Amino acid sequence: MNLLKQIFIYGGTVSLIFLLSCEEETVTLIEEVIVTDTVTVIETDTVTVIETDTVTVIDIDTVLIGFAVPETYLFTRDGDTTVSYSGQTTRLKMAKEMVSALKDETKTIAQLLAMFDHQEGASDFSDADLNASSKQVKNKTGNNGTATNAAAIRADLEAWMTNQVDSVFPAWSNEASKGLAGYIQEAGGGSTRYVNQNGLENNQAVNKALIGALVADQVLNGYLTPAKLNSGTNEADQAAQTKVDGKSYTNMEHYWDEGYGYIYGLAADGIDPVTTPGSNDIFMLKYIGKVDSDPDFAETADELHRAFREGRAAVVEAEFEARDAAAQHIAKTASLVIGVRAAHYLKAGQTGLAATTPDMAGVFHDLSEGFGFVYSLQFTLNPETGAPYFSREEVMEMLSKIYPTSGGMRGFWDVTQSDLQEAATTIATAFGFTYENA
Repeated sequence: MNLLKQIFIYGGTVSLIFLLSCEEETVTLIEEVIVTDTVTVIETDTVTVIETDTVTVIDIDTVLIGFAVPETYLFTRDGDTTVSYSGQTTRLKMAKEMVSALKDETKTIAQLLAMFDHQEGASDFSDADLNASSKQVKNKTGNNGTATNAAAIRADLEAWMTNQVDSVFPAWSNEASKGLAGYIQEAGGGSTRYVNQNGLENNQAVNKALIGALVADQVLNGYLTPAKLNSGTNEADQAAQTKVDGKSYTNMEHYWDEGYGYIYGLAADGIDPVTTPGSNDIFMLKYIGKVDSDPDFAETADELHRAFREGRAAVVEAEFEARDAAAQHIAKTASLVIGVRAAHYLKAGQTGLAATTPDMAGVFHDLSEGFGFVYSLQFTLNPETGAPYFSREEVMEMLSKIYPTSGGMRGFWDVTQSDLQEAATTIATAFGFTYENA
């Protein structure tokens, strides 16, 4: 990589891709430069090299990488795959069935809590493999912060489940009204929603909260952090390609893959989930697709997956600076997905309330989804600050405004359009987009 020594970057972004043949020849250098201060490239014409592979040199926040990055998430060693995230797929399946059970009015709170806190061998799920598993959702929920916060986060989820059983299930056949739980149907014979006494769909709150508390927290604040990846002798082991006993992968490779699995573990094709995401996921992957379909945020899915591939390739090569740059890119993009959907649903609710005849079932559904995404903001990670875009305290304050329940107020029945717009604008500003983009 002598060419790298001839490249000096000052405050800009340079992307260089050069294709190298299997014998000595002259190679054309394709250069794309976005300048903010000064960029000096000493060599601008041709480069003579001897190489046997294709090499991609990409700048990630001024970190140049010089190793091959695959087009899909396919990594092998001695002919065997080195990618494994079955535990993450198991937990996603457990969480999905638990969320579904929140719309089964025959379930008891004991059954729901058992699904959350599954014990190996207990018959909590319809899938025998899940029942036999030693995995569970609860101990991986919100567990990358303080113990106090972890307990509070799990208590929040359990409180929504309890409210569903105690208030909503008994009123399953009753029409909802302000202060009374029950069903409410969308205009024109649309979907029937089941809300609590304050207009909240508890199942949506749990579902969307897990996108942050389970998925984002494990990925951004757990598996992809230097503290986790570099733990023990992982750096030396990776440099020496020392595999876990009986496995084809190293510890560091496995940790990176476990982070990957929380997002892509339910994809129809985990090797190429951008092209073939499928429809099984109800957590982060589903909403990556929704954000990506918005022209304002096009290429989000490609960008996120490319960062995962770049980081994993960097792990294989023991290029830890490039690995961490990719992890920061993942944190920024995955956090953006949560921010965009939080603002989107609050804006949708505000727009619905502004209608001449508001469709309150539709409004409540949008706001319930928004509620869960706002809750998930506390698990985001701003790579520039090393902190979430919104702290837990800021999140709980925001929820108290968009879902007011003090002083006799009845949540979504009483929320104002101005409070919804203010919250959506605050979120958009933090992530660098606008209320109009949401």
